[in-house]
Amino acid sequence: MGRRPQPEIKARLLDACADHALTHGLPDRLEPLARAAGTSTRMLIYHFGTRDALLRAVLQHARRRQLSTFGDLLRVRPDQPYTVTLMNAWTFVTGPEGQPYVRMFSQWRDSAAQRLLPDYDRVTTTDWLGPLEEGLRGIDRPELATFVLAVFHGLLMDLDATGDSDRTDRAFTHFLSTLDHQAVHGSPTAAR
Repeated sequence: MGRRPQPEIKARLLDACADHALTHGLPDRLEPLARAAGTSTRMLIYHFGTRDALLRAVLQHARRRQLSTFGDLLRVRPDQPYTVTLMNAWTFVTGPEGQPYVRMFSQWRDSAAQRLLPDYDRVTTTDWLGPLEEGLRGIDRPELATFVLAVFHGLLMDLDATGDSDRTDRAFTHFLSTLDHQAVHGSPTAAR
């Protein structure tokens, strides 16, 4: 008779592997994950089935953490303009707490690991649209959610490629000032 599944051990291993991947990136081999989890590669395979299943679980677990953390950052706060909320989210994401997620997922996007989560790019885009639309409703511009997300993603890619945080911070601040301007002055309407 085989051993029974041990979900608490699997969860502990997954946490440790995700911590390692967020700090060091997703490894090509299982040994770094096994060392980080204080176990053997054989035990990782026992709990997750295959290397790919483990890596997929690590990516999904890190993504759930990111959604929880970043989703809260984008939440509407009645006592603050949404552009302030967006600036606080930008500061967090580009700061020490957010950088592991940005690094890991940008590394993942450029690697062969993409086959592990083929729908990742679409899902990671659409996940943020709802919270952004809700927040932008406060300035009567929910339709700008895609635009805000594109600016956010584009500047994160720029920051990742160049490391120029001063320039990307200024660009994001300037972008938010255009949203503030629209909130105060309204958007131009097309002649009918």
